Amino acid sequence: MDAGEPREPREPGLGAESAAATATRWEEANTFCGNLTPRKKPKSPKPQNAVTIAVSSRALFRMDEEQRIYMEQGVEEYVRYQLQHENEPFSPGPAFPFVKALEAVNRQLRDLYPDSEDIFDIVLVTNNHAQVGVRLINSINHYDLFIERFCMTGGNSPICYLKAYHTNLYLSADAEKVREAIDQGIAAATIFSPSRDVAVSQSQLRVAFDGDAVLFSDESERIVKAHGLDRFFEHEKAHENKPLAQGPLKGFLEALGRLQKKFYSKGLRLECPIRTYLVTARSAASSGARALKTLRSWGLETDEALFLAGAPKGPLLEKIRPHIYFDDQMFHVAGAQEMGTVAAHVPYGVAQAPRRTAPAKQAPAAQ
Repeated sequence: MDAGEPREPREPGLGAESAAATATRWEEANTFCGNLTPRKKPKSPKPQNAVTIAVSSRALFRMDEEQRIYMEQGVEEYVRYQLQHENEPFSPGPAFPFVKALEAVNRQLRDLYPDSEDIFDIVLVTNNHAQVGVRLINSINHYDLFIERFCMTGGNSPICYLKAYHTNLYLSADAEKVREAIDQGIAAATIFSPSRDVAVSQSQLRVAFDGDAVLFSDESERIVKAHGLDRFFEHEKAHENKPLAQGPLKGFLEALGRLQKKFYSKGLRLECPIRTYLVTARSAASSGARALKTLRSWGLETDEALFLAGAPKGPLLEKIRPHIYFDDQMFHVAGAQEMGTVAAHVPYGVAQAPRRTAPAKQAPAAQ
């Protein structure tokens, strides 16, 4: 090049200073793209190794408008409406906080035991048409839930599949389906939304149980109903050292206890992210010992035992703020709802109203 010839301008990014700037831009771009990439989800456990929680679509999500269309206009309009709105996520339903708490426990278990499959596994069980599955999947992804197993039965009852999924607990908004599950020996409850929203723990799963006809059999309730409280107190005193037979949710408490012990073995009893409560109308002095001794005979315990001697349960549950409370009597379920607790009715035992026979041609409600 001649000395007098003008030099062409140097392209940006060729000098040492520009190279550093380019490297910085590449790093920023990689970070940005990394944030766009979906996080790798953990592997689903084998059903026989996990604590399986089966949840219906109307328990997990609010589907009031969709259910109204189904009941008033039929299944074709219902499916059409779902397809038209499949990119709109459902609002959270009564079981949603419970499911989120289960997943929070799973994260801690995976950190402590990376290779263990002894965790919660959530299965969506519904008699919805398979075409509705796209909206359900979109909703699950919208809320970043880890639910990989679906059972969609297109109008047929899904209860026959629960044992195949190794179900430890089934939650539904359909009382008849819950009764079917209980009849098959599966822990189940009809879940209800609270009358007002109450904040629950984001770091600790809290589960509260009634005693008789929930954890225990309805033996004692039958005596109260047939002979009154005085005879009941006499019976409990005489049988204090005889364990009660198990109730429908004993196995679920057992499963929770098994997972709690995984934290205890790591020295985390006080920091355990699972906490259980016995909330019973029994009196401590006159009938409480048998309940506690029964749990002990099973090798089980609850973190807290609250004997109310017939007092309302709602105010105490408001203080506990459980993610779910199980009771066999709708009176107590309603009282819990009023105080902002997600309550679930266990249709088991002598306290249940006689079943009404449904009309032969009644359409099944979408779950």
